[in-house]
Amino acid sequence: MRRILQYLASRRALIFLFAFTIVIVRVLGYLADQDMVYVKYETALIAFAFACILIADGVRYEKMRRRMEQIKKRPELVPRELPEPPDVLCADYDELVRTLSEDGKRLRAGQLAESEEQREYYTLWVHQIKTPISAMQLLLDDRDDAQAALLKQELFKVEQYADLALKFIKLGDISGDLVIEQCDLNEIAHAAVKKYSLLFVYRKLSVRIEPLADGIPSDSMWLGFILGQLLSNAVKYTKTGGVRIYMDGGALVVGDTGIGIRKEDLPRIFEKGYTGYNGRMDNRASGIGLYLVKRAADALNIRVDVESGLGEGTRVRLTFPERDEFIQM
Repeated sequence: MRRILQYLASRRALIFLFAFTIVIVRVLGYLADQDMVYVKYETALIAFAFACILIADGVRYEKMRRRMEQIKKRPELVPRELPEPPDVLCADYDELVRTLSEDGKRLRAGQLAESEEQREYYTLWVHQIKTPISAMQLLLDDRDDAQAALLKQELFKVEQYADLALKFIKLGDISGDLVIEQCDLNEIAHAAVKKYSLLFVYRKLSVRIEPLADGIPSDSMWLGFILGQLLSNAVKYTKTGGVRIYMDGGALVVGDTGIGIRKEDLPRIFEKGYTGYNGRMDNRASGIGLYLVKRAADALNIRVDVESGLGEGTRVRLTFPERDEFIQM
């Protein structure tokens, strides 16, 4: 009914002309002292002809609307699949749509080319910056004093920031970077802890890895990245105690005894750039780490849940998809 009313509203000029014609016929019949039976016949014939025209036009109108709705659901069909315009005005509108569509395509192509150029530059920069980092690490390995230990930690952070930038770039097309295989969480967890061992030792924090699951369908590199970011956050915000990595009901849990997260901050911790209360206390926080964790986890169909409270530590649960769920992705 709503579509019929919309159609009639679009043809209000035609309907007004019909009504005006009926009035004229009746007035002329009355002034000519014509038998009203003939006037009624004339009115009925005009109404019948008008109804036929309206129905035919309505059918064509409905076909055009349905076609336009299909095109709206698939914008890639514009402009080559636009329906045939019924009149010159519609043809002008179609031409305008085609012109705007072509302009939009040219702008998008330019933006994609510029974005790809920037991506290539930053990827090259990250790979090049690793060369002086490796050289400085070799120089510091020959020293065994306290200052060298501090420099090693800061250099390690620089390297992690460079890796974070590279992962940020790759996340733009993560589907093309995924290699799904049967992963051993024990190996991935131990590799992640070993990577951050320098920080754990310096802060005198303990790490406890309990027996973990094997044969988890996932991408080992990106899963290692997720665990690494969780460990990085745990080290950053834990002063005493340590980190425990364990299984709980099929989910991998990374728990720490750190300062925790305020309840009101929990709903927004995965937002890009959001640092919350802890970030305001630590000006070095970027609000990018957990955002990248969520992006990577979503790509792997991993559910991420965080339980925490200020002064209560933090527990991050990674719930992996079932094999059947992964196949259907």
